[in-house]
Amino acid sequence: MAEQILRLIAELELRPGDRMPTENELAARMGTSRTMVREAVKILSAIGRVRAHKGRGLYVSDDEGMLGESRWGGFFLPADLDHVYMLFEFRRIQETAASRLAAANATPAELRAIEAAAETCRHGHLTGQTSMFDRGDDDFHAGIAAASHNQFLVAAVREARRLQRQSNIIGMSGAIGGHAEGALEEHAAIYRAIRDGDPDAAAHAAGVHLDNTLEDYRREIQRRLFGR
Repeated sequence: MAEQILRLIAELELRPGDRMPTENELAARMGTSRTMVREAVKILSAIGRVRAHKGRGLYVSDDEGMLGESRWGGFFLPADLDHVYMLFEFRRIQETAASRLAAANATPAELRAIEAAAETCRHGHLTGQTSMFDRGDDDFHAGIAAASHNQFLVAAVREARRLQRQSNIIGMSGAIGGHAEGALEEHAAIYRAIRDGDPDAAAHAAGVHLDNTLEDYRREIQRRLFGR
């Protein structure tokens, strides 16, 4: 349902800040109940795609960051496989660049933050705490971006991961995660290369990590489509 609302926003060519149809109108357009629409709106509000103003109605989110992030989100469809693959392609470009720069620029404090985030990921995985793993994963990638000392990369990495989270929640219903154990070793390889000041190794390790994460998506998509 959340994906249907996003498609409707795109079809109506609504822009950030535009008023959306009411819950009743959305329910009528989609042939469903207002309760289901309300639950979908809650999801979209939680991930920053829709804003509900009491007494005023629903609006397309108009938050703007350094790079005008909401404009990126305005065309991204979390369940569209082409969009998901393009997002991974974009992430690979920016995160290999961020890792390369981090290997040259990271301070001791930034290295400690990256290492601590990787350890949070590991602890979350070993104890079965998915939310802890996810928090560590976010902090790990954000920490590398910060260590690049390039604020445009910081903003780009943050926004791309926000969009991927939408894909996990809406497009995959949170089912992605089979790659967690491998991700821990890949994080360790990226960290070591950055710590050792080896830009080429850091970029390579980041590329491997993104490629394997995408492969995890592909496996889950195949399982859903073909049952294997």
